[in-house]
Amino acid sequence: MADPKLFAGHRIKRVRRQAGLTQAAMAETLDISPSYLNLIERNQRPLSATLLLRLAEQFDFDPRSLSDDEPGGGETGLRRRLADPLFSDLDIDRNELLEWLAAAPGGAEAFARTFDRMVQGGGSGDPQALDPIIPVRREIERWKNHYADLDSQAEALADELRLGAGDLYGAIAERLRSKHQLTIRILPADVMPDRLRRLDLHARQLQLSEMLDQASRTFQAGFQLAQIEAKAEIDALVAGAEFAEAVQERFYHRHLAGYFAAGLMMPYRRFLRACEGSGYDFELLQRRFGAGFEQVAHRLTTLQRVGERGLPFFMMRIDRAGTVSKRYAGASGSPLTDATGFCPLWHIHRAFDRPGEFSRQLVVLEDESRWLTISRTVHPVSRAPSGVRAEFAIGLGLAAEHAGSLAEARGMDLQAGTATPIGLGCRACTRADCPQRSAPPSGRALLINERERALTPFAFAGD
Repeated sequence: MADPKLFAGHRIKRVRRQAGLTQAAMAETLDISPSYLNLIERNQRPLSATLLLRLAEQFDFDPRSLSDDEPGGGETGLRRRLADPLFSDLDIDRNELLEWLAAAPGGAEAFARTFDRMVQGGGSGDPQALDPIIPVRREIERWKNHYADLDSQAEALADELRLGAGDLYGAIAERLRSKHQLTIRILPADVMPDRLRRLDLHARQLQLSEMLDQASRTFQAGFQLAQIEAKAEIDALVAGAEFAEAVQERFYHRHLAGYFAAGLMMPYRRFLRACEGSGYDFELLQRRFGAGFEQVAHRLTTLQRVGERGLPFFMMRIDRAGTVSKRYAGASGSPLTDATGFCPLWHIHRAFDRPGEFSRQLVVLEDESRWLTISRTVHPVSRAPSGVRAEFAIGLGLAAEHAGSLAEARGMDLQAGTATPIGLGCRACTRADCPQRSAPPSGRALLINERERALTPFAFAGD
């Protein structure tokens, strides 16, 4: 897959203004024409590799940061917000969006923050106070859930451990013992009835519950190793996020340590080769890397290394009530991961009726984008002292245009085949002919006619 073109006019303009330069002066420094620089700042020309190098040399900044903080999430983020029924009467095309980002990046960011505040609760209250996890999710999305330095460190360590032993869990346990004076002890469930992992520094033990399966034991051991050997890198990422609350820092720290542990279990280059060679065969990947389905699904959202990109998957985890406990957009740009509601026509809900089985579905959203989604239930390996066991459904998705090489896509006509029309929840969906509708869309007037009965009791005004 070819790397996408990099449009970052707002960042170039910011760099120029911080340096106190006119377009003519900056163009001269970069050895380009002022008119070309003007086109770049207006997002009408992409940045070339040569120009990126000149910018790095002349203005002392990291080129990787150019696309990290696009105002409002860039074109994709703004388009997702403008898809709300509130703006259904506006015909804003791509050129207008790009012009807005180029001419008024601050205004675009202000709009995005205001819209997000309205969605999260409205009024003058801070949405971050309503859900302290939202800033963490935004930070993960800012990085597209790919941390190149952590991945490289985990990959190098995985190679080193593999040289010493074929058993990754045993190799991690030995490294914890010999290098960090920590032993792993597996404890009975009645000794640790409400814990899966506990670090006892007094006894110099990492204590793991016997309820953990082998994949989970390896992950928890790798998690502990990450907290020790990747501490500096993780602490730097947490500090750079500048969270307002300590709980957000701890949650992000946990995400990053888990990211490193997954990188140990599924080293980037080896995992990507296995994905491409098998057509992203999920069961094969589980067996080859000794991982669970949820671990593999999460790892698939992280494969965005420059020059070695995997397919841009998104992942969601829901319970039977439709409550989302994990959502990672990765580089997919899918609006499904940002939906405030869910469409009952999406097969992720039906996964609970077929535990452990894969369910694939081709869906089409209101913007005509087509997605191949694969769903399956997972059961965490622990249970509460009451005997209750959790059950979740994992939904993996990929734009249909990228899904042709998937094993799960065999026999499907991704571009012209029948696709189920779904929405982003009834409140955000304006499909008038859906018999499954349970509520009218926001911002649309209800139409009540005593002489007629539409497909649903929620007939509403059109555009």
